[in-house]
Amino acid sequence: MTNEMIYRGRYYNGSRKSLVEAAQAAMSEYRFQHVLRVEEMAVALAEKWGVDTEKASVAALTHDYAKERSDADFLAKIAEKQLDPDLVNWGNNVWHGIVGAEMVKDELGIENEDILTAIRQHTTGAPYMTTLSQIIYMADYIESGRDFPGVEEVRTLAFEDLAASVGWQTGHTLAYLIEKQVPVYPGTLLTYNAWSVK
Repeated sequence: MTNEMIYRGRYYNGSRKSLVEAAQAAMSEYRFQHVLRVEEMAVALAEKWGVDTEKASVAALTHDYAKERSDADFLAKIAEKQLDPDLVNWGNNVWHGIVGAEMVKDELGIENEDILTAIRQHTTGAPYMTTLSQIIYMADYIESGRDFPGVEEVRTLAFEDLAASVGWQTGHTLAYLIEKQVPVYPGTLLTYNAWSVK
């Protein structure tokens, strides 16, 4: 995939280059480099699992578009879009996916629901996830810059059994949150029940 790849107006009305520039302008260089690594992994997983690589690229490039926005921005968008009122009780780790998808739609003009859903679900998952959503969920977790115990194991698993890798990630994430004694978003528990205890 090159900077000159044209998105043909299906998911983003412009080129990959213009989308990359919009993403870069919205975040720190550290976050932007992460986004590029997620895109690389997402495209590789999409090729493996027969998913449109353009959709995977667009979703990956925009998954953290709102990550560095202020709490006030998120709360305003929750009110504007009349999203689940319980969202106000959470924070950036939840907001930047669920609420961030609304910002991607409104500010970048990306309206493809498969892409927006993948952005919404990329941190909390969901009981039902399309293959694209599973890919973005996993690509964010196993991009080449990640380094944690078991990362090589789960990278391999994502290319052998994508659904099993979703379960692996969800189980390990939940264990981490419990160990840290922090509140667990209810959606994460639903994801765990659907993907990790089969």
